[in-house]
Order: sequence, then C-alpha cells, then structure tokens
Amino acid sequence: MRADDRRFRILCVIDDFSRECLATVVDTSISGIRVARELDRIAEMRGFPCMVVSDNGTELTSNAMPQWQEDRQIEWHCIAPGKPMQNGFVESFNGRLRDECLNEHLFPNLRHARHLIAAWRDDYNHHRPHSSLDGLTPREYHQRSRENQNPNRANL
Repeated sequence: MRADDRRFRILCVIDDFSRECLATVVDTSISGIRVARELDRIAEMRGFPCMVVSDNGTELTSNAMPQWQEDRQIEWHCIAPGKPMQNGFVESFNGRLRDECLNEHLFPNLRHARHLIAAWRDDYNHHRPHSSLDGLTPREYHQRSRENQNPNRANL
C-alpha cells in the first residue's frame, strides 16, 4: 500500500521451470491489453511458452487474453476459483514477495514501489539459491538448462 492509502496491483510472471521471476509490473490498474503487451515483451527475450497457467483475475480473463493466446497458439489454463494450490509455486512466490518486501515498506509513490520491488526481484533471481534447483539461483538454473537442453518450442 502506498503512504497515501492508495492501493496498487502487481502482475508477477514466473517461469515454473526455472523459478525465475520474469516480470513484476506495478501499477494502479493492469488491463488485459497490458498483460498481453508484457507477455510479448518477455517472449522477445525468452520465447513463447507452451502453456500459461493463471488465476482468474479480471486482467487475465478479459477479452484480450483469449485473443492473445489464440493468435500465438499458446495453451492457457486458468486454475479453478478458490484453488490457489493448483498454482502452488506462484502462490509461494507471492507470499515471499509480500512477507519480504511489501509488508516491510510503506511506499510513498508508485516509482518508489517499482524501484524496491525491482530490487527485490533482482535479489530473488540472481542471489538466492533454491534447494529445488540443486542450490542454483533461478537465473543460473535457466542459463544452465539453456546450455544443456535440446531446442523445443519453449526455448527456440
């Protein structure tokens, strides 16, 4: 929450394979068109995924998302309402972000929130080893898997 009691939203995009946080979009509102634009931006760097798993937030169930998914021929799976454990890793990530960053700061404005959340994301991706990744950071795991993996649709 900002110091002026205005709330903001965060779109977190996570790679389930590498546990890397690919984006944290911070704004007062986030439309489906904005989500599509962010997913395209990520795809320019990482390629398109084979599947996207999301909750049922309004920005993810808007008309823009089925069109984006259809145009790019990407499978889209929305978890069942009230079943966050169907997307357990993302829920765990969101809890960690909330506990370690959001609950620790009072943000005077969006710019400050974006700055601190980006710094937390950088630390998470580049400096925190994960036991589920054999002690590597998410970025290291992604780099190694890219070097050792046969090309497929997800990493072309």
